[in-house]
Parts: sequence; structure tokens; C-alpha cells
Amino acid sequence: MNLSGTGRAKLTGEIIGGAIDVHRALGPGLLESAYEECLCYELQLRGLPFTRQHSLPLDYKGVKLDCSYRVDVVVANEVVVEIKAVSAIDPVHEAQLLTYMKLGHWNLGLLINFNVAFLRTGIRRMIL
Repeated sequence: MNLSGTGRAKLTGEIIGGAIDVHRALGPGLLESAYEECLCYELQLRGLPFTRQHSLPLDYKGVKLDCSYRVDVVVANEVVVEIKAVSAIDPVHEAQLLTYMKLGHWNLGLLINFNVAFLRTGIRRMIL
């Protein structure tokens, strides 16, 4: 899938809407794996195609190496979603998402931290 800017905005809106539904139901304080499971269920309800724990090999000097990098969720092969349940998003979390985006050749990513009182303060949208 290769979406236009409007299509990507709609797609990220659907993903964020699903994340908000999950956060409203569960609140902060759970493990990342629980939020991932519930967010994937919300994506499924919305009819969005996604892959979970997407394997991401590292290309080093022309050789693909399996370094066990796993992207939490990739939606419609367009948006990388990295899920966190941390006290605060640190620069290392943003760097992690940007690295995944570069390695996987994706231009758009969402970093979603569910361990906040209001989810809007825990969302970072990143573009390469």
C-alpha cells in the first residue's frame, strides 16, 4: 500500500483512535504486551491490515543479519507503531523508532506511551 498524505493522515487517525479506546478502557499501569494485544484487536475491529512483532533484519555490508529486531506493529505496511509503557518518553525511544523506520524504509511512525494520565501527551508522530 502506498498512501497519499491524506490517506496517511486518515490511517494515523484510525491508529490513534484505537489507542485512545484502549487507554480509556485500561488506563496506565499495564505491561506493553497488554497494550499491544489490545491495540491490535482495535486495529482488527477497524479493518486495518497490520503485522505484529514484525521481524526487521539488519543489512550490513550487503549481508542481511537477523539481529532480532522486532517492530511492535506495522499498519498497512505504511506506519510503524512502537508501543511503550514507561514513565516518560526518552530520546532513546524516539531514536529506536527512527532506527526502525530507516531500517524498514518506512516514512511514518507513531511512538505511543500508554503509561500517562492523558494519552495525547504520550503520542509522538515521526516522519522521515
